Amino acid sequence: MQHLLELGKRLRQARKARFPGDTMQEFARRIDVGHSTLQRMEAGDTSVSLGKYYHAAEVLRLEGAFEALFELKPSLFDD
Repeated sequence: MQHLLELGKRLRQARKARFPGDTMQEFARRIDVGHSTLQRMEAGDTSVSLGKYYHAAEVLRLEGAFEALFELKPSLFDD
């Protein structure tokens, strides 16, 4: 759960840095969610779909990190 809380915190920081003039409501419209959903996302709520987080990352131009989310790195012990 701690990781999702940190994700929400980073989302809030990125939103404020990339769109400093936006209210929460305005940014919520940018990412096609309601104000309450954005509040839940920034709180790290596990009920919000990963797709919504991904779309927010796209709008913030941070979607590259999602590509490595479940990437397995080869191990020295792999065949």
